[in-house]
Amino acid sequence: MTTTLPAPAAPRASRRPGLALGALALGAFGIGLTEFVIVGLLGVIGEDLRISVPTAGLLISGYAAGVAVGAPVMTAMGARIPRKTMLVLLMGIFVAGNLLSALAPSYGVLLTGRIVAALTHGAFFGIGSIVAANLVAPERKASAIAMMFTGLTLANVAGVPLGTALGQAFGWRSTFWAVTAVGIAALVAVTGLVPAQERAESGGLAGQWAVFARGQVWLALLITALGFGAVFAVFTFFEPILTEVTGLPETAVPWLLVVFGLGLFGGNIAGGRLADRALMPALIGALAALTVVLLIFTVAAPHPVATALTIFALGAAGFAIVPAVQMRVLDTAGGESALGSAANISAFNVGIAVAAWLGGTAIDHGLGLTAPAWIGAGLAAAALVVALGSRALERRA
Repeated sequence: MTTTLPAPAAPRASRRPGLALGALALGAFGIGLTEFVIVGLLGVIGEDLRISVPTAGLLISGYAAGVAVGAPVMTAMGARIPRKTMLVLLMGIFVAGNLLSALAPSYGVLLTGRIVAALTHGAFFGIGSIVAANLVAPERKASAIAMMFTGLTLANVAGVPLGTALGQAFGWRSTFWAVTAVGIAALVAVTGLVPAQERAESGGLAGQWAVFARGQVWLALLITALGFGAVFAVFTFFEPILTEVTGLPETAVPWLLVVFGLGLFGGNIAGGRLADRALMPALIGALAALTVVLLIFTVAAPHPVATALTIFALGAAGFAIVPAVQMRVLDTAGGESALGSAANISAFNVGIAVAAWLGGTAIDHGLGLTAPAWIGAGLAAAALVVALGSRALERRA
């Protein structure tokens, strides 16, 4: 008589995924707020710490560098730690980094606090994506990831304007105190509401790094860098484009940033639902839409109403990519690779940095303020070609 042992059970969907996803979204909100709110505080920080605006700008690039380095390093270090425990540790480090920033007596300490907080960014989103996907049924994984990233979109829609206003009214330290409070709330929420998952990363550290031997993983990361870089090639220069090309007053810029944020929110939710139905068609469709929107932006920029509509569409198409490409990375990496998922967050930031540099270089060489939109369209088209090629290779295999 032969006894057949049952196969290992896959992670089961949580009975109350909404609360757990809300806790993850709150953490994403705090992290997104930390990354982006600094843009509106550079002048205030420069005056208070007596540093130049370009020097203050290193608080942005330093954070991006911390994300790029911290995503794979922190995720690899936590390969043997249960995922929920790792999320709690990451939020603790995030709180410590922002607390250090709030108390910073000098520019050097403030930069250090920013980098400490940044080290948790990619690992939280990378591990959180897998935790979110495992909270729901298989056919809703992309939507669950989108729900977590909703916190990031809300940080842009509401958190950044409120955080900027707070810092301008009561000093930049008040904003970091507020972010610290959000981090503490997220730490408590993750601890109390996210269920423990049975295992950490399968295969340990060696198994995690093995995902980078897969060509499809690299293609997915390239799609992320090109696609999200396309969005930020334009977003980085929104203010001069809107004031000098569109001819709007500076007071209109924050409102159009809210319009952009609303597009991010809607595109993120729609992208998750479409990706659940058909992942690669949803990703290819979003990239095609992004390419068209960026081309339209080059023509619409001088016209205020057309510009506002295009900015909303840019946010929607740009963030419709996010849950789809995050799910694509998980699929190509085997479905349970936190390191692959975190590497995708690094790819986002690499794309942002390179695209912003390309856009700035084009403007410096006299190609005009609409040049970043042409560059963005080229990057989006390149991402579309890579996605089509990836799908063709997958079918052939």
